[in-house]
Order: sequence, then C-alpha cells, then structure tokens
Amino acid sequence: MTDRPGIPARELSDEELERQGVHAHAMRHWVFLHGTAEQFRTHTERMLELEQEYLRRHPQRTWQGSGGEAEAPSRDDRIRDLVQTFSRAITALLDEQPSAAAESSHRRDPVQAQIDLLRRFADAPDGRMHKLEAHQLARQLAPDSHLVAQLYRQDPPLLQADRDVRVITDAGRAWLEQHAVSA
Repeated sequence: MTDRPGIPARELSDEELERQGVHAHAMRHWVFLHGTAEQFRTHTERMLELEQEYLRRHPQRTWQGSGGEAEAPSRDDRIRDLVQTFSRAITALLDEQPSAAAESSHRRDPVQAQIDLLRRFADAPDGRMHKLEAHQLARQLAPDSHLVAQLYRQDPPLLQADRDVRVITDAGRAWLEQHAVSA
C-alpha cells in the first residue's frame, strides 16, 4: 500500500487512515529538522486533517476525544480548537522579526547564488557534501530551488549525486572558475 496524501482523510478506509496517521507522526521529526517551510506547512496540514478525522471516527480511542465522555467533540468545539491553533501560529509568526540575511537572500543575484553554492562545494573535502548538508546550504544560498536543480540537470552537470553525497564535477569546477572571475 502506498501513501495517498491527495485523498481527503474522510474518504480513507479506517485502516488507511490509521496507517497514514502513524506514518505522518513518524515523519514529523525529519520534516521539522530538514524539510522546507512549504514541506513543513503541508505536512502539518495533512497531519491535522488525519488527526481530526481519526478523532471524529474514534473519539473513544483518544484522551482528547473522550473528554471523560464517550462522544466526539462537537463540530463547533473542533472548529474553535482549530481557530485557536491557527491564531496562535499567526501570532507567533507576527512576533518574529525577519532576519536581514533572510530578506536579502530572496533578492540575491541568481548567478551569484550559484557561484556561492559551487564555491562551498569546491572548498569541501574532495568537493563532497552529505545530501542533507548540501540541501540546507542550497536553501540558504539559493532560495530558488530551480537554480540548484539547474546545476544537476545541465549538460554537463555541475553537481552530481553519489548515494547520500553530493559532489562538484570537473565541469562544475570549470564553470566556477570561469564565472567567479567575471562576478
């Protein structure tokens, strides 16, 4: 059986609902530490959808749903809870001060972002970096994922994957040398 995140939770069988819920909770830590903001948001929305549906179907199986009673929370109670959760998240975001680095990274010159990324690879031991480290670095230096993807897809590729490691190629070193001079 495969994950089918596009299917609304209400349409899942009990078995599939429980399986996807267990999987969502198991993945939470990884998404929190390594996922993009979009992945984290999408994961949070799906996990909440699965939890709410599970709670609707099986209130007696959860402490939250039982409330000391055998019936599910009312629709109004569930809406109130979701609005309060949403409100707390919005307040927390509004209280954050965007960093100057984050603001300036969104206005970076795309070629300079690629140069900076390739330079970090060239400076790494043997031009190699673990994929998670490379992913984090790419998000910091080149927020547009298409810029990074181009480095792997162009002919010849400037970066390549080797299992869990990402490596700068000879073509990548040559490109870096040529563009670093003109930048």
